[in-house]
Amino acid sequence: MYRLLSALTARAATPGGWAWGCGRRGAHQRAGLPPLGPGWVGGLGLGLGLALGVKLAGGLRGAAPAQSPAAPDPEGSPQAEPLPTQEQPLAPWSAQTPMPPPSRRFARAIDSSRDLLHRIKDEVGAPGIVVGVSVDGKEVWSEGLGYADVENRVPCKPETVMRIASISKSLTMVALAKLWEGGKLDLDMPVQHYVPEFPEKEYEGEKVSVTTRLLISHLSGIRHYEKDMKKVKEEKAYKALKMIKGTVESDQEKEFKEKGGKCSEKNDFVKAKIEQDTDAKGRNLKPGKKKNDFEQGELYLKEKFENSIESLRLFKNDPLFFKPGSQFLYSTFGYTLLAAIVERASGYKYLDYMQKIFHDLDMLTTVQEENEPVIYNRARFYVYNKKRRLVNTPYVDNSYKWAGGGFLSTVGDLLKFGNAMLYGYQVGLFKNSHENLLPGYLKPETMVMIWTPVPNTEMSWDKEGKYAMAWGVVEKKQTYGSCRKQRHYASHTGGAVGASSVLLVLPEELDAEPINNKVPPRGIVVSIICNMQSVGLNSTALKIALEFDKDRADVS
Repeated sequence: MYRLLSALTARAATPGGWAWGCGRRGAHQRAGLPPLGPGWVGGLGLGLGLALGVKLAGGLRGAAPAQSPAAPDPEGSPQAEPLPTQEQPLAPWSAQTPMPPPSRRFARAIDSSRDLLHRIKDEVGAPGIVVGVSVDGKEVWSEGLGYADVENRVPCKPETVMRIASISKSLTMVALAKLWEGGKLDLDMPVQHYVPEFPEKEYEGEKVSVTTRLLISHLSGIRHYEKDMKKVKEEKAYKALKMIKGTVESDQEKEFKEKGGKCSEKNDFVKAKIEQDTDAKGRNLKPGKKKNDFEQGELYLKEKFENSIESLRLFKNDPLFFKPGSQFLYSTFGYTLLAAIVERASGYKYLDYMQKIFHDLDMLTTVQEENEPVIYNRARFYVYNKKRRLVNTPYVDNSYKWAGGGFLSTVGDLLKFGNAMLYGYQVGLFKNSHENLLPGYLKPETMVMIWTPVPNTEMSWDKEGKYAMAWGVVEKKQTYGSCRKQRHYASHTGGAVGASSVLLVLPEELDAEPINNKVPPRGIVVSIICNMQSVGLNSTALKIALEFDKDRADVS
């Protein structure tokens, strides 16, 4: 800078350095005023030095200080002028200005949710986890934490592809629903009408009928991975007995209060006798140690099946564990049979038909899991061994259960899927106010049927809910004023070898609000995928959805 100032001052002091007829000095002399002295040169050097010093200091800092709302945009055009003094900048988020970017609108929810996911990841020791959130059909946050590939230090990112496990059941439901809407599939027809290769069944000597509807809601009686019918029945009986015990105790307390607490000795004796009898029955019925799914050999099959019909041989000759329609028994094999029904009803191979659906839904990264193809951004999958060391999972071939747990996907694709389902569920409510709305991929009445809880079912990942049609559904409920309010939502979780997943849809409560200025889908969709097995994610997804719903309500 010293050299630059020296050159400038020297040039200014030389008569031929600048055109003397120009600038302030020339004008001064032309006006007939006394000539400027040599101090002018020093003043010019000092002024230039100060100006250049300020400019250089600003450049070294590398960042301008925060601007007030009325200040010009530092990234704007150099010619941009500041606002005139008489014009005031619009208030943030006012009706006259566009909404702030999603990352700013939901900054609090994102920070809170990220912290929650870090805690879950650290608790279970998961190598990697990816989350995606959409609000009213727009993706507002997606992020990867940890590693998709530990050995090669490949970090998780929104594009990471992982096993989605049983969320595949919800995808298969779309295929069944499209065939049902098109009149190609009768949900209440015996499955042998479409798949005669599956033998007719009896239960305790009585001929029974297995239908597509029963298969969808896990009421068919077809087994899951546990082959021991006795263990399954004992476990069911034990759970039922515990429920009865709770009901009996509740009734006894009610009766005792109605009698005003009289005859307490007699009541205590009767109560003690019932408890002893119940405990004795419980000890007799208490099941032995039951293997979990990840201890079942069929989960680790390495055999390649060419089609769904061929994979039926794994279970088609096994007896039904329960009478169809009587009890809920979660069964991935039931969805293997549903894949065969899709093939026969559609006339296409199951995977070809599903790829058409994925194309329609713009789910371009969702594919069946196969070992041979190169699938970009595919994660590796992990488990902890008996010594609590992280190891790679063994190779498995999921061709026997494409429909029930064999697809790979990303959080972005799952968000698209969830929003397509939410749009179809809500679009019927907007018909009167928005005539130009496109139809949903599934009709509103179809989505209402799919998200209606089915009697005699269970939702293992949330005891408040019931299983519907390839989705678990929790209904809106509030028992006491100013107390816990249960929101209506639909979700499905997944557990596979080395992977866990969840897709949750929290619809906006539209019944009490005007919808003239709104368009579907309205609500929060959350998807989480993880490359380690046995990680419960539903409650985490619900907490995240409620965090975003809170921020959404604050700015709407």
